[in-house]
Amino acid sequence: MSEPLPLAERSDADLPGHWLLARLGKRVLRPGGLELTSRLLEAANIDGADVVELGPGLGRTARDIVALHPRSYVGVDDTAAATEAVRDVVRPIQGLVVVADAALTGLPDDSADVVVGEAMLTMQGDKAKRAIIAEAFRVLRPGGRYAIHELGLTPDSMSQETKDDIRRDLARSIKVNARPLTAAEWTQLLADAGFENITVDYAPMALLNPARVLADEGFVGALRIVKNIAVRAAARRRVIGMRRTFHRYRRSLTAVAAVGVVPVS
Repeated sequence: MSEPLPLAERSDADLPGHWLLARLGKRVLRPGGLELTSRLLEAANIDGADVVELGPGLGRTARDIVALHPRSYVGVDDTAAATEAVRDVVRPIQGLVVVADAALTGLPDDSADVVVGEAMLTMQGDKAKRAIIAEAFRVLRPGGRYAIHELGLTPDSMSQETKDDIRRDLARSIKVNARPLTAAEWTQLLADAGFENITVDYAPMALLNPARVLADEGFVGALRIVKNIAVRAAARRRVIGMRRTFHRYRRSLTAVAAVGVVPVS
């Protein structure tokens, strides 16, 4: 079997949805947008903290973390091309970015006060989700906070059949095997890893809603995205397909932010 093409060489028709949107100029790739990210970082208490970000991507959240004056920043991403952009963002505070798997960061035990991960666990199966969460728990000090922002399903009582239908349609549309969970399931995963005092916040999942795009990207950024979509036929078909899928399940999809704390004793 041949190796998959690097992301930069893959066509618009074949690229995973989040990387397609990034190629089109979208910088905020979180299900709950900048507003939920801001509330998540506030709840995580970034000021003066040693922060690790798992999967920083193109560095949009890293920029917000730097603005909150952490004591230190380490980004961990398995995509070497993405790490260069993040290094530029965190250079003012002498932040570091390492190329590693989020489940095997190589960072020391008890070395961080906050671990942040956004829109990454959703893309993992159950075993990988648990491995990444366990790694976050390992690198956090007692009292440390693990802050996640992920795609959610609602209500908590949703049947397994409905979950499977949504996940299958999402995977077909965004070309990633996305496995969103209910808020209760996200909370349980954190609790199973040992986190306590877990708090949960929500926002509408409106990633491709025009009003959300404008709020997250600004007028110039939104205009850039529209222009790119207009001239790229394959990308336009993909974006339309993703919007239709999100709209079809608009009452079942949500954005979930959760913060769990490592026990002190």
